[in-house]
Amino acid sequence: MEEGARVAADRHLAGLDLERRALYTADELYDTADYAASYDGRAHAWAIATCGPAEALAEVLHDQAIDEALGAWVRERSVVGVMGGHAAERGSTAYAEAARLGSLLGARHVVATGGGPGAMEAANLGGRLAGLGPDTLDEALRRVAEVPSFRPSIDAWVAAARSALERAPDPRPTLGVPTWHYGHEPPNLFATAIAKYFRNALREAILLQVCDAGIVFLPGAGGTVQEIFQDACENYYATEEAVAPMVLVGRAYWTERLPAWPLLQALARGRPMERHVHLVDTVEEAAVLFA
Repeated sequence: MEEGARVAADRHLAGLDLERRALYTADELYDTADYAASYDGRAHAWAIATCGPAEALAEVLHDQAIDEALGAWVRERSVVGVMGGHAAERGSTAYAEAARLGSLLGARHVVATGGGPGAMEAANLGGRLAGLGPDTLDEALRRVAEVPSFRPSIDAWVAAARSALERAPDPRPTLGVPTWHYGHEPPNLFATAIAKYFRNALREAILLQVCDAGIVFLPGAGGTVQEIFQDACENYYATEEAVAPMVLVGRAYWTERLPAWPLLQALARGRPMERHVHLVDTVEEAAVLFA
């Protein structure tokens, strides 16, 4: 009983809500200008400083509440996932391409990402600004590029994002699904709804599951490769009507640098998923497949 009371007090101090009925907003996670003192920072600090059955139960209860809120949020929405490297810096070509992809997809679908920085942030940004025209997106990209990375200052990175948010007072819905497992990477502010989990394995599976309209895979590293084949496994055993499209962007990247495509193509051969896997060179080609 004493242990349970202590954990309850600790998570109360962290501000954790184990009975949420809605997904997070960026303003809830970034509730102070000082990131270390913010809800997101406090939750991460609590997660790494505590361990034991009671703490594990608290995390499970929190993540269950997020599950239920996410299920309600995606209902009646067509969700397209964008997966890609977290290392793409603001101002880079890779970041701009991911943002343009998000903008193209966001015209018809909700854009969902892992909710972190890099290509994930860019795709959420593009999806949020979808329909507002290239000039609006270009101006937002210019504003965030003033602080290319969350290192060394998350606070400066957040401030640049808030400046870009001024370009979308009436945003389209976008989804981020980050995790405190990677607490050193802050969640991006451009997702209008944020399903943040403590348990990364659950978060990975849920993110793929909610992308009912399919997933676009931009160049990335270990995490992106894992997501490709985790998604491929689901499609491999799915019936024809349950298969969701998989689109890999970057022919040279996925056939030479990290040759995931030949294995994916071989895996799909003769299966219902075969006609739903695609390899393209540009984000424009990828977006056409979801039009």
